[in-house]
Amino acid sequence: MVLCVSRLGLMSRSIHTTLVSQEIQKMTRLRVVDNSEIGKRAMLEGKPPRCIHVYNKQSVGFLGDQVLVAIKGEKKKGILVGLKQKQKPNVPKFDSNNIVLINDDGSPIGTRIHVPIPHVLRTKLSKQCKKGVDYTKILAIAQRFV
Repeated sequence: MVLCVSRLGLMSRSIHTTLVSQEIQKMTRLRVVDNSEIGKRAMLEGKPPRCIHVYNKQSVGFLGDQVLVAIKGEKKKGILVGLKQKQKPNVPKFDSNNIVLINDDGSPIGTRIHVPIPHVLRTKLSKQCKKGVDYTKILAIAQRFV
């Protein structure tokens, strides 16, 4: 908060605020929503994973993008399954930035996803065909879709 003194000697307050960045970019905190052991330990200790790199040309993460995160002193890959930022129509907006941790081959580390994931991910993840990566396992372990 900044206090300003006018010519009349009266104190006035000017509050400077900046917009909250709700994009997924470097150093963004994420929430692990699967039941992987490393994810559970990190969330219980209050040290959520942070994004190191976003694997797309814009360097800004969107729904279904792959990211590299630092968690418990290790580097792990993950898929974004829920975002705070404003979404396209008919795509839900979440209260936190959610991630599912995956191995290098694209299979999820955990066996269950605890939160509902957007129905749009069914079409988006099935279209993303990187060499040797199969994201349909993530859709298989999801219990609920929104």
